[in-house]
Amino acid sequence: MEAAAGSCRAPLPACWGLLRGLLLAVLAAGSCQGNSVERKIYIPLNKTAPCVRLLNATHQIGCQSSISGDTGVIHVVEKEEDLKWVLADGPHPPYMILLDGNLFNRRVMLQLKGTSRVSGLAVAIAKPSPPQGFSPGLKCPNDGFGVYSKDYGPQFAHCNKTVWNPVGSGLSYEDFDFPIFLLEDANETQVIKQCYQDHNVPRDASGPQYPLCAMQLFSHMHAVTSTVTCMRRSSLQSTFSINPEVVCDPLLDYNVWSTLQPINSSGKVSPEKEVIIVATRIDSHSFFWNIAPGAESAVSSFVTHLAAAEALHKMSDVHLLQRNIMFTFFQGETFDYIGSSRMVYDMEKDKFPLRLDNIHSFVELNQVALRNDSILWMHTDPVSRMNESVEVQVRNLLDILSNSSVGANVTLQEAGYSQPLPPSSFQRFLRARHIPGVVLTDHKTAFQNRYYQSMYDTPENIRMQYPEGLSPEETLEYVTDTAKSLAEVATVVARALYRLAGGANNTSAIQADPKTVSRMLYGFLIKMNNSWFQSIIKPDIKGILGDVPQHYVAVSSPVNTTYLVQYVLANLTGTVVNLTKEECLNPEKTPSSEKEMYEYAWVQGSLDPNSTSRVPYCVRSTVHLSKALSPAFELRQWGSTEYSTWTESRWKEIRARIFLVASKELEIITLVVGIVILIFSLLATYFINAKADVLFSVPRDPGAVAY
Repeated sequence: MEAAAGSCRAPLPACWGLLRGLLLAVLAAGSCQGNSVERKIYIPLNKTAPCVRLLNATHQIGCQSSISGDTGVIHVVEKEEDLKWVLADGPHPPYMILLDGNLFNRRVMLQLKGTSRVSGLAVAIAKPSPPQGFSPGLKCPNDGFGVYSKDYGPQFAHCNKTVWNPVGSGLSYEDFDFPIFLLEDANETQVIKQCYQDHNVPRDASGPQYPLCAMQLFSHMHAVTSTVTCMRRSSLQSTFSINPEVVCDPLLDYNVWSTLQPINSSGKVSPEKEVIIVATRIDSHSFFWNIAPGAESAVSSFVTHLAAAEALHKMSDVHLLQRNIMFTFFQGETFDYIGSSRMVYDMEKDKFPLRLDNIHSFVELNQVALRNDSILWMHTDPVSRMNESVEVQVRNLLDILSNSSVGANVTLQEAGYSQPLPPSSFQRFLRARHIPGVVLTDHKTAFQNRYYQSMYDTPENIRMQYPEGLSPEETLEYVTDTAKSLAEVATVVARALYRLAGGANNTSAIQADPKTVSRMLYGFLIKMNNSWFQSIIKPDIKGILGDVPQHYVAVSSPVNTTYLVQYVLANLTGTVVNLTKEECLNPEKTPSSEKEMYEYAWVQGSLDPNSTSRVPYCVRSTVHLSKALSPAFELRQWGSTEYSTWTESRWKEIRARIFLVASKELEIITLVVGIVILIFSLLATYFINAKADVLFSVPRDPGAVAY
């Protein structure tokens, strides 16, 4: 007994305390090693983009995983014949498919959607872009939310006259019950392929042997069914719960607008004052969340718009023009015209400085980078032109635009009196009032853009090319042929606007700067975090400058694109004023600031050549933001067919990882052995506890002798 007790030469309570301490130390060490053990088991995929769930008044679209993520054995599909293994022959379903980007099309995806043998999908980007084109958008974008309907130009409704996006597969508007991720990093794609080659390739016409390489995708979405359902649930939670759990959020952001002549942004423009609206969209979309390069669908037009605004502001007599010009950049147009419908709504409700009656005419820049033979097409609305006064004004607008292209490398042609308007923000204004207007595009009928609303609408799509070996700074300043082409379009537009506003001077001095266009294309398409963008934004928002630009509208606002369009426009059209930082941040304290007419911004400035510090300064401009939230949410009409009702589901985690998975037999054996060890441990613990007084008895003091 003394030998047994010799393992603990302390009183019993102290002995138990020591054991507890040792147990806690072991557990602590285990938790510290937990992360390293996980790293040995799993390889995380860090450069991915998920397909997420979006909802409108009637549908849910997109993708999601189960609440605990979906797992499957990896199978690489590089040609359609490889699908047979996944859909029929493979002995280890469900499968996670690594799909070649060239096979990511509607036909293949609907095959995978209809089977339980697929648990998820990882898509590798096709390089080069699919030559046949790829557009997951609709053939008739924003159908039902433009001007054409059974009551207005029914012959043009639902793209009956012209299918604008014939390549559109509608894939973005399907609902998938398994997760789909985009692999953005070629190195990670190669790691997955290598894991597949090492473990999953069938040997000798038989199935591969365990362990197998598997993938797990997490993208569980909280919202279901429709915007009506998810907004009602969120509203009930907010009403009755202390800690409400919102399940979806409306797509929202801000429109950016400014005027050539300053106006009181908090007041109302007098009814007799006429304003010409120049408009474009600044958002795009693709199948995957926040992957929206939008080179042709958005960037080409708003960069041209910005360059035209700069060219006009350089004219010395703009303050004398008979009509004002308003430069407008709409957000959320991809999703049933969120930004333009909100501005029209605000104008109708007297919540905007302008009213619809103030609008003299409307000029919109749509996709303009892929011109054939330098032709720019002018689209007008044939229905409103049946009104004689509108027809006179539209004809005048077309003549001014055509005359402004004389001597330029741009030829303007009318698309045709019987041709309807393409998808455009102008349609939302026409729904409210007959306004003379024109939409400028590089296509007469169907889009030239074969990658509309896709991840392949990149700089390469609009033929941006740079010489090899340029540094980032040299690339920023390099004037590409694309920049020169868009500068020519901007020049024509600026000259036409000057004439339309009543300008009488020679317009040859109005010239858009190709170098400015080059900087903007580089910043909005290749690298946001560049020296020019750094110099023109406020110090407190420098965190918005990520590397790869994306132009998705999202649910948190303003997004990077909105901020940058705002500050680029302020830089190109504003004035540097001699104010201190304190005066610039609080212009209302300066009597001559005219705060109601101008916006002030204290920007970072360029780096001082002789140090690492910047030289900040104050910019005064007429650039403002206005809300781009669909009126449906303001009115709580979540089932509206008049306004956009798009929402985005919330989620808790988005992640992807690969690992080796054992056979079911080995997993069962491991489980059984674990249970046996657990039972043995419980019995041993019970026995030790029952005999503790014997096993851990306190030995008698040998110095105490009894006689």
